Amino acid sequence: MKKTTNFLLGLISVFLYSCSGSDTYRGLWKATDSKGEKLEITFDAKSFSVKDSTGKASSFAYTQNSVSIENSVETYGIELKDGRGYFINFPFADDESKGIIKDAGGNPVYTIGRGAYLRYEDIYKLK
Repeated sequence: MKKTTNFLLGLISVFLYSCSGSDTYRGLWKATDSKGEKLEITFDAKSFSVKDSTGKASSFAYTQNSVSIENSVETYGIELKDGRGYFINFPFADDESKGIIKDAGGNPVYTIGRGAYLRYEDIYKLK
């Protein structure tokens, strides 16, 4: 029984490590960095691009390496080809149209919105 459990855990780990990006965050996002600069981030299955306000774009290959759902709040872990890790967090259970991209230490890097440029305060404002 223990061998079967270890095998299944290993298989799930390999599957998660090689996963392409989730449909939840694929597509175009309006992003704002910590300095207030507006950017566009587009997630595809295995890469994403960041375009700044001048139109300059940078592309990065990634793999999705984790999924965490606690109290219906979703967080996706991604790892870039160069080893850097980030978390894409959707802090509200009923709203996947706005979120935060955090670095491996949990520090906010970008706020993201499907329809508008958002600041950190816009996401966590009192209702």
